[in-house]
Amino acid sequence: MDPLSASLKIAGSGLETQSTRLRIVSENIANARTTGDTPGADPYRRKIITFGSEMDKASGADIVSVKKLGVDRSDFTEVYDPGNPAANEKGVVKMPNVNVLIEMADMREANRSYEANLQTVKQTRDLISQTIDLLKASQ
Repeated sequence: MDPLSASLKIAGSGLETQSTRLRIVSENIANARTTGDTPGADPYRRKIITFGSEMDKASGADIVSVKKLGVDRSDFTEVYDPGNPAANEKGVVKMPNVNVLIEMADMREANRSYEANLQTVKQTRDLISQTIDLLKASQ
């Protein structure tokens, strides 16, 4: 396969995976304060994403893909809030295991990776266009 087309395929897979990553981070941030529905029930559990590398059979390029979507099994934090409908008999509420600062850092990293892949697509498109222009001029 043409190296420029392979570059587009690789960058496209990066765009797709980082888009999924941004969606997961957004869900985590949106649910950072979501408690259980009943007293003592478990709250929202942070979602995590795992990436993997695979060979694209059509292009022969190594591309990145979402290997697995899972949940973070770390402990929930507990806060004393007897007025909360999710509080147990002791007034303790289980809070999600989402740290908004970590999610914001993850979002920033995903955003930068997305932008880098988008820049790669733009540069590759420009190179393909220049190549076509050279081929037209040589005829």
